[in-house]
Amino acid sequence: MTQCELCDRDKELTSHHLIPKQTHSKSYALGLHTKEEMKFNRAMLCRLCHREIHRFFTHKELATLYYTVEMLRNNETVKKFLVWARKQK
Repeated sequence: MTQCELCDRDKELTSHHLIPKQTHSKSYALGLHTKEEMKFNRAMLCRLCHREIHRFFTHKELATLYYTVEMLRNNETVKKFLVWARKQK
């Protein structure tokens, strides 16, 4: 276990592609990101954060608007979620 990059809780982590794999062949993703960024840019997230990020955003939104941990953290919906998540066990 180690800290989730979003909520900072010590939990078992999953690897989250910051630029979803389903968008790697799409023109909007290819114009914004290099192949190396698409392949290697990941965040280590707890299952709760990982699930909610995919619930909050489409793959296209993740690829074009929220492709860094900081971009995710700055979203108002995510901010509210993180306040709640940090209180969970």
